Amino acid sequence: MRGFKGLFGTALAGVMLLVYASIAHSAENAAPAKPDIARGKQIASTVCAACHGPDGNSMVPTFPVLAGQGADYIAAQLAAFKSGARPNDIMKGMAGGLSPEDMRNVAAWFSSQKPAGHFAHDRQLAERGQEMWRGGVPATEVPACAGCHGAAGHGVPSQFPRLAGQYPDLVMGWLKAFAAGTRPNAIMGPIASRLSESDMKALAEYISGLR
Repeated sequence: MRGFKGLFGTALAGVMLLVYASIAHSAENAAPAKPDIARGKQIASTVCAACHGPDGNSMVPTFPVLAGQGADYIAAQLAAFKSGARPNDIMKGMAGGLSPEDMRNVAAWFSSQKPAGHFAHDRQLAERGQEMWRGGVPATEVPACAGCHGAAGHGVPSQFPRLAGQYPDLVMGWLKAFAAGTRPNAIMGPIASRLSESDMKALAEYISGLR
């Protein structure tokens, strides 16, 4: 009986090892392939360049800077535009023809590019924005922006986007959309709704000068 139990235990252990090996192999095969940056550059030059620039440094204030933005964030936003989860007629059309692999590739390309950087133009407004960025607005329980987006506005890859150097009017538009609920976001909605328009302008001005 002991011999039988020993043989059974050995056989069971062998089966379990095979199961675990099979799971590990499947997980490895399921992992997305490494992004093809050269392919991403090609997509950027043909699909994205007209608005965002070939290297992601948009020259038009109505279009966001993508250079240096987190790759996971870009890919996630493209998927949201394509599905309609983030409504935008222009971007839905642009993202509609991209596969998940295309999205990862073009996201990797833009993420690898160096942001050109912009400058704040209203010093007094930027100083007020800096106060909120670093310390929030205690009176209305608005937390410091730096807590999620980093002291220099570089964000946290795959969690919070890079904001440094974005055009002020764009940032204002995003904050207003969050506040109004037209761009639903569980984190930014409640925060933006407690910001006054002058607060938003100050933050947008400060963000535009971050590098």
